[in-house]
Amino acid sequence: DIIPQPLLDQYLSMTDPARAQTVDTEIAKHCAYSLPGVALTLGRQNWHCLKDTYETLASDVQWKVRRTLAFSIHELAVILGDQLTAADLVPIFNGFLKDLDEVRIGVLKHLYDFLKLLHADKRREYLYQLQEFVVTDNSRNWRFRYELAEQLILILELYNPNDVYDYLRHIALTLCSDKVSEVRWISFKLVVAILQKFYANNANALGLNFINELVVRFRHCSKWVGRQAFAFICQVG
Repeated sequence: DIIPQPLLDQYLSMTDPARAQTVDTEIAKHCAYSLPGVALTLGRQNWHCLKDTYETLASDVQWKVRRTLAFSIHELAVILGDQLTAADLVPIFNGFLKDLDEVRIGVLKHLYDFLKLLHADKRREYLYQLQEFVVTDNSRNWRFRYELAEQLILILELYNPNDVYDYLRHIALTLCSDKVSEVRWISFKLVVAILQKFYANNANALGLNFINELVVRFRHCSKWVGRQAFAFICQVG
């Protein structure tokens, strides 16, 4: 009753490969772009009408189609709620994490927005995978690493101090030694945010250990760029 059935059928048929040959070669991309709006209109109770179409689009051979979905998966998660997100979106999200950089950046841009919608136990499963974002198909793609640092500053609030120390600290230190100055600058802010996280949660021992590690790694670095990094971290702090 929400959408006339012929109109919905017409929309769902946009994933038919024959339509791409006869109507528009980018018709699947248009379908992917509109999907959150269609899902919002139908409501989560009618998600079953779109689920197969979404899965078809998520495995489309064109990376532009998958990229479009990757950029909007966090919006769809809000529409569907935590149960449907865990059941139907998390597997697709996991697939996007292993996709081309052009697709992964869509997930990375809204990583915090998606992770905060998951239950704590499900969210913890991604701690180890976060470091995989440091590696890209093209090492010159420095904006990818910059985006990762920006997202991690937000993501800190989703994890406890021990998890931050065990998993996110290593990523921050790696990014602080990046070849690109823009990445290093945002990473210095990440390091300070981690320290603030420790002391705000009375994890003073973790904070002290991290400070000692920064002193050894940067303050006593044999290269001037390392010592400069330590000065900049102090400045940001």
